[in-house]
Amino acid sequence: MIMKNILHSFLSLFFPDLCVVCREKFIDGEQHICTDCLLLLPKTNFHLQADNRLEQFFAGRVPFERAAAFAYFIKGGSLQQIIHELKYKRNPDIGYFIGKLSGENIKGSEFIRSVDFLVPVPLHPKRQKERGYNQSLKVCEGLSEVTGIPVNSGTLIRTVNNPSQTKNSRFDRWTNVEDIFSLSDRDTFINKHILLIDDVITTGSTIESCAKEILKSEGCKISIYAVGTAN
Repeated sequence: MIMKNILHSFLSLFFPDLCVVCREKFIDGEQHICTDCLLLLPKTNFHLQADNRLEQFFAGRVPFERAAAFAYFIKGGSLQQIIHELKYKRNPDIGYFIGKLSGENIKGSEFIRSVDFLVPVPLHPKRQKERGYNQSLKVCEGLSEVTGIPVNSGTLIRTVNNPSQTKNSRFDRWTNVEDIFSLSDRDTFINKHILLIDDVITTGSTIESCAKEILKSEGCKISIYAVGTAN
């Protein structure tokens, strides 16, 4: 352990650890995101607000208990940089870290009090192999570490490797995710309360498609949570 710390300190002289948001060097104890940037994250606190903007956004689209997100996803903002690091720069650790931050934010609240499983929006196996990990699962693992709620990542599966949603219109995003998810075992979610986890909610089409499949389990309830929301 001592040698590892010495090696890390030596390498840091030439390859310093930098905040993924501001790209400044860390001070002792900081990791992934510096303290200043953490304090400036635009948190929503939706988990404390009944009938919040995200719940209004999903109302009438799919039956759900609650919906919330950790922070606002603003174009060019700090959370966009964090998500970009997570999804496109092969940095799964930032997903686990932001998951833990989210967990600290909602821990002990009514929002998660009756949740049985954390369920990440799944990637198709081919895309997960290309990326090396499922970013939503990494967020779930961080949330689970803090809240103690178990992760279920094997029951909801993606059966179709649909094209990327990034440049799609709202309508195309909705049609792009129709009937691409399934349950490997409906019995697992019977009479359970599922917290469905995604990285960012934009149109909500992926969450809606996942939720409709999960709700095929008898007596199942769903809540929705994401690291970021554009709504």
